[in-house]
Amino acid sequence: MKILYFAWIRRSLEISGETINPPKNIKNVKSLVNWLGLKSKKHKEVFLKIKSIRIAVNHEVVSLNNKIKQNDEIAFFPPFTGG
Repeated sequence: MKILYFAWIRRSLEISGETINPPKNIKNVKSLVNWLGLKSKKHKEVFLKIKSIRIAVNHEVVSLNNKIKQNDEIAFFPPFTGG
């Protein structure tokens, strides 16, 4: 699974992305977020702010309940604004 981080999330984690192999019980975005939050102190701090983070699975914005698969690309980014 490919994970991408953008904007303040990337700066906070000090990485733009990572390739992971989550446990098989990780079936939706919410369980992935909970699992990622255990990776490091930085991950925990970022994902405590999940209400301020948008998620895309394979380039489609989704909710925390969205199902995921091992070969998905998951992106985490702040809300975007127009202007």
